[in-house]
Amino acid sequence: MAITKNRQSDETISRMAKRAFPDKKISGIRELTEGMCNVTYDVTFDDGSSSILKIAAKDRSGNTSNEINLMKAEISAMKLVAESCSFKVADIYYCDDSNTVCDGNYFFMEKISGDNFFMVRGDMPEDQIAVIDIEIGKISRELTKVRNPRFGFLGDDKRYDTLYDFVKQMLLNLISDAQRRDIDILYDEQTFMSRLEKDKAAFDPVRDASLVHWDMWEGNIFVKDGHVSGVIDWERALWGEPYMDDRFRMHNRRKDFLEGFGQTSFSEDELARMRWYDVILYLTMMIEVYYREFEDEGQYHWAREMLEKCM
Repeated sequence: MAITKNRQSDETISRMAKRAFPDKKISGIRELTEGMCNVTYDVTFDDGSSSILKIAAKDRSGNTSNEINLMKAEISAMKLVAESCSFKVADIYYCDDSNTVCDGNYFFMEKISGDNFFMVRGDMPEDQIAVIDIEIGKISRELTKVRNPRFGFLGDDKRYDTLYDFVKQMLLNLISDAQRRDIDILYDEQTFMSRLEKDKAAFDPVRDASLVHWDMWEGNIFVKDGHVSGVIDWERALWGEPYMDDRFRMHNRRKDFLEGFGQTSFSEDELARMRWYDVILYLTMMIEVYYREFEDEGQYHWAREMLEKCM
C-alpha cells in the first residue's frame, strides 16, 4: 500500500459528497484499488447516478521531485483535452483545495464507462487488442496538436526554454531524490550527466512543446465494445515531446500503437532522446518504490535491469 493513498472514512467522504452534491444522498462507497498513487472511490447515489472521487496525499513525503501539484496538473490537463481533443476524458464536477473537510485536495469527476484495459486485456483476442493499440496511438498523435512554446510540468509554474534543459532538470531531480534516500541507482551523478551532455544536440530539433500524458499504459485506458472509451490519470501530464510517454518506452513500443501514431521508424536523434526518456522512467520506477513505501520491491529490481540495458 502506497503512503500516498490518503484513505478517508465513509463519514468524511459523505461530507465531501454533500458539499459537491448537496441535493443527493449517498447509497454506496467503494474504493478502487487499481491505482498506485492517489486513492480513488466510486461513490453512488440513491438516484442511480455515480461519481469518481479522487483524493490527493496530505503531504509530499511520498512524492518524487518531478511530481509537483499532481491534482492541479491532472485537472489542467483534462480541461485542455476536453477543449482541444476528440477522445474522452472525464468531466470535472467539483474540486476542493481548502483542506477544510479533508486533509488532502480532492475532486469529483465523471465515471468513464467501460473496463480498465489492463484488467481485461488478458481475455481479449489479439486482433481486438491491436485495434485498441492503434486507437491509443491516434490519441497520442492527437495530443501533439495541444501546443505550448515552453516546456515543463503542468503542476509547476516553472517553464524551460529548451527541451534539453527540462530533461536535464528531470534527471537531476531523480538523482537528488535517490541520494536523499540512499537508493542505489547503479550510476553516479557524473556518469548520468556526462552522457546526457554528449547527446545534447539530439534535443535541438524540438522547438515547441506538446501535451504529454506520460503514463498512458494499459491501466490508464478504459475500453468498451472493443474500442477506447476514455483515458484517465493525467496527474503526471507535462509540456514536452510526444516520445516522453510510456507507450514509447523500450519495453512497451508496440507496432500497432506506432502505426496508430503514424510513425514506425525513428531518426538517430529521436532514438537518442527516447533512450533518455527510458532512463527517466526506469529511474522513477526504482525510486518511487521507496518513496511510496511499497511492500514489494519487485518493481525496483525490474526497472533496475531495464535501466542497465539503457545505459
